[in-house]
Amino acid sequence: TLVTDIIGDTLPNTAVLAVASITLAFVLGVLFGIVSALRPDGFIDRSLSVLSTLGMALPSFFSAIIIAWLFGFLWADWTGLSMTGSLYSVDDFGEGVHLNYKNLILPALTLGIRPLAVITQLTRSSLLDVLQHDYIRTARAKGLRPIAVIWKHAVRNAMNPVVTATSGWFASMLAGAVFVEYIFGWNGLGKEIVNALNQLDLPVVMGAVLVIGALFVLINLGVDVVYRWLDPRL
Repeated sequence: TLVTDIIGDTLPNTAVLAVASITLAFVLGVLFGIVSALRPDGFIDRSLSVLSTLGMALPSFFSAIIIAWLFGFLWADWTGLSMTGSLYSVDDFGEGVHLNYKNLILPALTLGIRPLAVITQLTRSSLLDVLQHDYIRTARAKGLRPIAVIWKHAVRNAMNPVVTATSGWFASMLAGAVFVEYIFGWNGLGKEIVNALNQLDLPVVMGAVLVIGALFVLINLGVDVVYRWLDPRL
């Protein structure tokens, strides 16, 4: 089998997993960060800080095992989820290939825990800093609605460090979430790299590294464009 065929078969699965994970982490992380910044040192803020610290400290292989055991085995009758499985499955009776979106839930949740924690803390600290600036006080003095001040002025200017962190995590996910893919049996690039290393299949490893390097470059270029859109002063 050609190296390009192997990477072409596995990279889309990793891309689907990475996009689902980073979308979950970004949306929830920004929302949690905003809530924490608007009510600093309150009960919700302290609770989210504790959960974020735990999320950042939790190794991905450990959280993958726990989540797979809880939701895919212990509570499988209620969740309807399985411990392992990939995006596609081949029917034994020759009815073709089927999409199994349920198999995406647990690995995406596991992979999104750590970036969710990081994005929450970054959004909180950056937004608290932005809310102290003069233009925020000016916007409030002009009589703008609080929601307009937060979303149009404060959040947009607080997003630069968040976008930086998000792009880094997204690139790392595309590089292959080795532990998560291997534990959940997700047929992605990370799992394929492990198999190639076990079989000493160096061409596959080299091809995967080249693809990963190119993805990092492209994602960094895309982040520069997003920076310009978020902050025209750049």
